[in-house]
Amino acid sequence: MVRSPDQAAPVPVERLHVALELEIPSDVRFIERVVELVARQCEQFRFTARQTTLNIPVALTEAISNAILRGNEESASKRVQVKADVTEARLVLEVLDEGVGFDLEACLVDPTLPENVIREDGRGLFLMAQLMDTVERFTSFGNVVRMTLRRHD
Repeated sequence: MVRSPDQAAPVPVERLHVALELEIPSDVRFIERVVELVARQCEQFRFTARQTTLNIPVALTEAISNAILRGNEESASKRVQVKADVTEARLVLEVLDEGVGFDLEACLVDPTLPENVIREDGRGLFLMAQLMDTVERFTSFGNVVRMTLRRHD
């Protein structure tokens, strides 16, 4: 239970959620700060140490760097939006860039296969798919990657 601002009655944790909406320039120097903000919120909701130190930081870093480097092609005039919705049960992340989009299934390759070992692309998506419960891609005023991670006890 968490006390409400007026301290009159406790608010059940299962009814709380935090929604973050961040917009950053297409500059990789901003990634670390965004990842820290999201991970901190997940720590508050008691996500596991593995999730807050591995799953979330790696997957979110890969998604934002793909948005900057591939989607926005590092264009200083383009922005990346990051949305995070955190509850006791799950985290939903959306990373929106101003790119034309991509075919998630076609780009999702296993970099451990011999034919893909020397490829430079696809590793980030592979990691996101391994570390998150779901990874989806759609278009909505730009290219969006949505990742969901359920809190595990």
